Amino acid sequence: MLACAACGKDGNGLKSCAGCKSVKYCSADCQKEHRPRHKKECMQRTAALHQEALFKQPSPREQCPICCLPMPFDNKDTKYQACCGKVICSGCICAVHARDGRSLCPFCRAPADCEPSGLLKRLLKRVEANDPIAMFTLGTLSMRGGMPGVPKDAKKAAGLFLRSADLGYAPAYVNLAHCYELGFGVKMDKKKAITYRELACIGGNAFARYKLGKDAWDIGKKEDAAKHFIIGAKMGHDDSLRALKILFVKGCLQKSDFEMALRHHKEASDEMKSEQRTWATPEHFLSVFTSKTSS
Repeated sequence: MLACAACGKDGNGLKSCAGCKSVKYCSADCQKEHRPRHKKECMQRTAALHQEALFKQPSPREQCPICCLPMPFDNKDTKYQACCGKVICSGCICAVHARDGRSLCPFCRAPADCEPSGLLKRLLKRVEANDPIAMFTLGTLSMRGGMPGVPKDAKKAAGLFLRSADLGYAPAYVNLAHCYELGFGVKMDKKKAITYRELACIGGNAFARYKLGKDAWDIGKKEDAAKHFIIGAKMGHDDSLRALKILFVKGCLQKSDFEMALRHHKEASDEMKSEQRTWATPEHFLSVFTSKTSS
């Protein structure tokens, strides 16, 4: 049975050290008394746990609730439905619209509200329900401005990103890191920007992973950069794979590691593809339109 690291008392109700998780205490007083002896070991163990979490291959990407395929990386290939709070790929949205001849939500079948006031009303309702994606969406609108009823407000945007991130939505960490990096709505803090970007990585965000890889390469941490790019490439992220190609050409990456990443990238990319998603891309519409006009 585990015992208090300070007084040796055993029994139930012991609380783990918030940092290293390796020792337990029976009270706050015992933890405070033991801190000088435990501090160095705790910091080393905490750093090791953080590195382990940072370079762990993330869980599979979330799936579209309609076609059950992994979500694309690009936001323009997905859409948040404020009526039901679901994120749906553009392939399913276009397929349902083509089938029904009108704009209905593919998940809840609610009619699309094309008026900005109606969209905002739905979005605010989802924010009140503590929907992290709705908070992220409203924060993005507040950061950019331009939508009727949503003026540009950097401070409000940063606050919404923080609320969304606290609820576990990884893309919100990315935007929060951007705010702290540029001082957008918050006091500029490079260390906080890195911290939030790392939390986004741990949450499975490939864009943050790629940015951390670039930053690591710029300061000479080539091994860490390669690790980030390999993880991103295995997730199907194209920019990470391109970065790996550069590392391989420069002789900074073994052939076996590059081949493994290339193979996993293809598998992950293929999983995100479908005929519906290809049909929904602007490039496809342009090619169809060009072929029709030329004939």
